[in-house]
Amino acid sequence: MNINIPFVDAFLNRITMYRLVLWHLLFLIVVAFVLSFFSLFSFTPWALLFSFFLIIAACWVTNEAIAWVFKVTPNTESVYITAFILTLILNPVAFSNFTGALMLVIASVVAIASKYVLTIDKKHVFNPAAIGVAVTGVVFGTYASWWVGGTLSLLPFVFIGGLLVVRKVQRFDQLWVFSAVALAGVAIHFLPHNPFNSIWQTILHSSLLFFVSIMLTEPLTSPITRMHRFIYAGIVALFFIPEVHIMSFYFSPETALLVGNVYAYVVSPKVRRVLTLKERSQIAEGVYNFAFTANKPFSFKPGQYLEWTLGHTKPDQRGNRRYFTIASSPTEKEIHLGIKTYEPSSTFKKALLALEPGDTLSVGQLSGEFILPRDPGRKIAFIAGGIGITPFRSMIQYLVDTNQKRDTVLLYSTKKENELAYKEVFTEAEEKIGLKTYYDNRITTEELIREVPDYKDRVFYISGPRSMVVAFEKTLKELGVHRRNIKIDFFPGFA
Repeated sequence: MNINIPFVDAFLNRITMYRLVLWHLLFLIVVAFVLSFFSLFSFTPWALLFSFFLIIAACWVTNEAIAWVFKVTPNTESVYITAFILTLILNPVAFSNFTGALMLVIASVVAIASKYVLTIDKKHVFNPAAIGVAVTGVVFGTYASWWVGGTLSLLPFVFIGGLLVVRKVQRFDQLWVFSAVALAGVAIHFLPHNPFNSIWQTILHSSLLFFVSIMLTEPLTSPITRMHRFIYAGIVALFFIPEVHIMSFYFSPETALLVGNVYAYVVSPKVRRVLTLKERSQIAEGVYNFAFTANKPFSFKPGQYLEWTLGHTKPDQRGNRRYFTIASSPTEKEIHLGIKTYEPSSTFKKALLALEPGDTLSVGQLSGEFILPRDPGRKIAFIAGGIGITPFRSMIQYLVDTNQKRDTVLLYSTKKENELAYKEVFTEAEEKIGLKTYYDNRITTEELIREVPDYKDRVFYISGPRSMVVAFEKTLKELGVHRRNIKIDFFPGFA
């Protein structure tokens, strides 16, 4: 499902996934605080306020302490996201409730600690908030109330903000699979009573909407490929259905998610690496290439991307994490990163440009299905705009190094000729594997038809600014190219 609303796209393109989730959660807490003055919740506004600050303090202190012990770069943004989720799903307690306050603290400590301790090869397995809540449930015998989903007055805000998050990470397919399986299970569970009423009540008065939009779509603990995401959503949905149990153990939303997290870990790449800068070079106007060496080798496919984390002081609203395509081929020794700088530049890119040889950053969450077709006989057409050339640099270098002479056309658009990046790679590909290239500052429909006359027989890959990608996707469909032959590069975060 691909929804294109201009002003929504403009907003989402200017904010990172993490920052969007952060502001959505904070907004829900603020709205709940206001609504609690009208006795719409079982707790007072002061209990919510106390719990909110207690959870934030516990999460922040735990994160700083463990990051210091493990000597890793702390990610404050993710700490607040976890703290806000815990605030929204654990029942707020009053200042005088010592046991309740202790439960909140333990949930917070376990949630943050799980990111560092419950890891395999530095990749955490479980959703932090879910494991924190599950552990406190076992210790105290009191499970999460998921109060964020139980009040109609809060539902419109949960729904709208949740849709924005799902749109940002493009997980509508995952949402539909989970919802279909979970709601079908609810209907069956409450037979012979009115199944439609049961479904409606579940949507209006349960954690379903918040759970599916915020918890299920969390990228670090969910699968990277579409088919595995479908299976993952189905598994979690089955255990999400009310009163599902194994022997005497009854599943709750958080434990259902933990089961899915195990499946996601098994089927996902286990990549968490430290990269050391070898060299940096300017390869075009405003375009820089970074060559890194990894502390351990890892496998990837040409066209895939990583989440890059760079610790720097006072990060701006875009945070200290970015998703970038790996610009290098798996056949190369170094890991290459290509970026385009703009003014005003983000603090992340300023810090990146300030790196000296020998400095390090960390990468993880290898993902992406923007990869070459398995059939080497398929004809390919690459359409790149600006720094969207990086996945094609990876693919084409791979084809050159493996001597694969696939029928490939590259259409590369930049505002100015001196902004063309990696042209030497494409020139070499022209000579060695017969790559056909076309460069222009704006590629029109007429030029596309002229340069790719057999366009209906090709698989198109489009990478670049969102507006360009949407425009070419529309053009190709109007020309009769089947949607399954149009591949679009996607990042869940702002690059």
